[in-house]
Amino acid sequence: MADGAVTPYRAPRPASGVLIRWPATFGNRFIVFVDVEEEFDWSAPLDPRNRSVTAMRALPAAHARFAERGIGLACMVDHPVASDAAAVDILQAIAADGRSSIGAQLHPWVTPPYAPPQPGDSYAGNLPPALEAAKLDALTDLLRDTFGAPPLAYRAGRYGIGPATAALLAARGYRVDASVRARYDYRVDGGPDFTAISGAAYRMGSLIEVPLTTIFTGRLRRTGAMLHPLLGRLSHGRGLFARSGLLQRIALTPEDMPIDDALEAVRIAIGEGEQRLLSFSFHSPSLEPGHTPYVRNASDLANFWRWWDRMLACLDRLDVTPVGIDALLAAAGAPRPAM
Repeated sequence: MADGAVTPYRAPRPASGVLIRWPATFGNRFIVFVDVEEEFDWSAPLDPRNRSVTAMRALPAAHARFAERGIGLACMVDHPVASDAAAVDILQAIAADGRSSIGAQLHPWVTPPYAPPQPGDSYAGNLPPALEAAKLDALTDLLRDTFGAPPLAYRAGRYGIGPATAALLAARGYRVDASVRARYDYRVDGGPDFTAISGAAYRMGSLIEVPLTTIFTGRLRRTGAMLHPLLGRLSHGRGLFARSGLLQRIALTPEDMPIDDALEAVRIAIGEGEQRLLSFSFHSPSLEPGHTPYVRNASDLANFWRWWDRMLACLDRLDVTPVGIDALLAAAGAPRPAM
């Protein structure tokens, strides 16, 4: 913001009338989003010069592991990746599988037009609306020109949506937003607050919001929406309740989420009918050691893939089947527009 102040965006709790009512034929489904992005030092200040995408060489093998199980990848592609010819070739081959898709991911710090840095501007939704729109146009136009069709799905880097984002996306033909991390609060860093969002898909005007699934587990899980934010105000409160089996917040990602905890979250979500659509996510640089704090070495990478092997086996047992962006839109009553 120009005056140095950031007013965090609080995503409102969706009214019951905008929640997606999936048809019976939809069953229980899951979707895998991949944040396809550049590599950078996660502990250092963000720098627009960090545009290396060498980890893309690991994506074809990862895609093959999912594809052999009939799973497509929703590839949320940012500006440095879409600007690299070799990376584009890889993504075009992946999108040709008939299940995977190319979406947009906006990292504002590496997407033109550039402006002097301000507090909180790594969250695109904190930018002045005209600048957020200009960066969104630069990314959308690049993806359309590179891949031959405009992207339908969007994710803000760092889950950084703001009050103007939904209208900007709708005006540019987007149909799906995946920028919400349910039950998380990034206000301490100037980011948005999603504590009111349960994780169920819902409508934002013409958009379908598909939050990253987060489930409360533990004996007090039914009070999680109220209790977990309160525990955050107590020193070690959340850790103590998690270790004692009372309450834990689990997001469906292999990055920093132990597999046993994630499996319990899925069993609760499906077994208790909490959600019909599960949304998973990971970062493409995690496919190669040394690029993210989640996969620092070969052992971490082996654990990453063991996580997926056990998770996909669990989903098979529970008859939770994969879905892609187009089928998701059709089931939600928002079919893909004619091109």
